[in-house]
Amino acid sequence: MVTGQDILNRALRHEGEAYVFGAFMPKDAPNYRGPWDCAEFVSKMVFEESGLLYGTSNHTDPRTADAWTGFWLRDAQEKGRIVSPDDAARTPGAVLLRVGVGIMGHVVIADGRGGTIEAASARLGVTRLSVSGRRWTHGVFVPGIAYAPLGPVPLTPAAVAVLRLTNPYARGEAVRRLQTALGVTADGIYGPATYAAVLNYQHRHGLIIDGEAGSQTFEALGLDPVF
Repeated sequence: MVTGQDILNRALRHEGEAYVFGAFMPKDAPNYRGPWDCAEFVSKMVFEESGLLYGTSNHTDPRTADAWTGFWLRDAQEKGRIVSPDDAARTPGAVLLRVGVGIMGHVVIADGRGGTIEAASARLGVTRLSVSGRRWTHGVFVPGIAYAPLGPVPLTPAAVAVLRLTNPYARGEAVRRLQTALGVTADGIYGPATYAAVLNYQHRHGLIIDGEAGSQTFEALGLDPVF
């Protein structure tokens, strides 16, 4: 039986490899060493260890199966197994998702001790980061994988509010400050244009590309991330 620890161990062997936004590779490509994007990295680790296509556009052809955060959410809802982010964080090889209203998100593998291994950004590549201080929407246990949660992990929520595309749109002075720094129309409404501007800024500056403006994006812009 393949375990979550097996998936984690495989993922850790890729630490330091490059990230490219939207990178795609056949899931059955042997000895692939990057570049990765976040969902491709996690789906390929699962496939290489277990032979399962999960979080991908199809579940039958590893040559064409494209991974995406939205496919991860779809498969978790249709195939199981959604758990809380706290449960995922304390489970080696479990997956954490950040899903929003927009098309972008983020997918990482938990190390069970409050850390992650993830294809993070152009600046960081495949790296280890912390679960704490970040927004997560779902934890996922992939069916057919045996998971063994460790003890409780003390996690802290995001240190500041995260501005993101919501329904209804977020409004306020913090949005206006963000828009001014990005050089877009400062109407104080976090709508599609601001979302796109955040994505573009994150891409150009090697940040995690999710369209969400939290502490890292605010600090990169030279803004005080206190709303």
